[in-house]
Amino acid sequence: MDGEILMPLIIIAVIVIALAILFTFVPVALWISALAAGVKISIFTLIGMRLRRVVPNRVINPLIKAHKAGLEVKINQLESHYLAGGNVDRVVNALIAAQRANIDLLFERAAAIDLAGRDVLEAVQMSVNPKVIETPFIAGIAMDGIEVKALARITVRANIDRLVGGAGEETIIARVGEGVVSTIGSSDAHTQVLENPDMISQTVLSKGLDSGTAFEILSIDIADVDIGKNIGAILQTDQAEADKNIAQAKAEERRAMAVAQEQEMVARVQEMRAKVVEAEADVPLALAEALRSGKMGVMDYMNYQNIDADTDMRDSIGKLSKDNKDDDQNK
Repeated sequence: MDGEILMPLIIIAVIVIALAILFTFVPVALWISALAAGVKISIFTLIGMRLRRVVPNRVINPLIKAHKAGLEVKINQLESHYLAGGNVDRVVNALIAAQRANIDLLFERAAAIDLAGRDVLEAVQMSVNPKVIETPFIAGIAMDGIEVKALARITVRANIDRLVGGAGEETIIARVGEGVVSTIGSSDAHTQVLENPDMISQTVLSKGLDSGTAFEILSIDIADVDIGKNIGAILQTDQAEADKNIAQAKAEERRAMAVAQEQEMVARVQEMRAKVVEAEADVPLALAEALRSGKMGVMDYMNYQNIDADTDMRDSIGKLSKDNKDDDQNK
């Protein structure tokens, strides 16, 4: 009796578990939603997605959205884009936005843009509503040496045909910055830039800076112009300082040479004095030798002594006169 009651319960449990597994593996609710939206899709297609490791709602929901928008998009296209690592929902949204804005955008082009790492929906929106890119202050130096700083606002529109392989915003900013620096540098005076700032935008815009980029430049507006440093005066000051240092170094070199020459002269004088002292020391010996050899008489020696005494007296008188003169000057 208990076995007869238990068996139906087991069968019911098995059926419930089988249905749970079935509804978990097979997205029946998603299939019903697709049929209700008018998208004809086989339940076996959804099962195949599960087997191919594709999340069905990531493909079916964008497919329903595209069908409601009137786009002719096939499920194989969406599934292949998902398997390639793309964002299916964003691509479909971009296609719908392009259709509403009368922009010719094919699914293949949108998928390529998405796989290239760019936001295809943002690109379509930027094609309709241009974007303003503001540069930082760009400094240039006019010919009179005055630094001029300019802030530019660049209005760009996305070029869908060049999104794949085209340069981004950084390139636009760099090219505009180069054009601003070149225009300021070619001005004769900084006052020309201050009086006519649109000269910068006109010159830069005429250079075709959007070539090879993913954008089309619509306008370049100079939002602010400011005066910076007087670079010419700073350079002249630095040059004068460098010339002064060079002159000081040369003067120091000449002084060192003069000191060396003076020291050399003092050494020579001292050497000559030493030779004189040495010669004076030899005089008595020479006199004695002359007396012994008879080359010099007693009267000659006495005359020599008188001359020597007279010389000493004259030196003493001259020294005394010099001392008296110095004392008078000090008084």
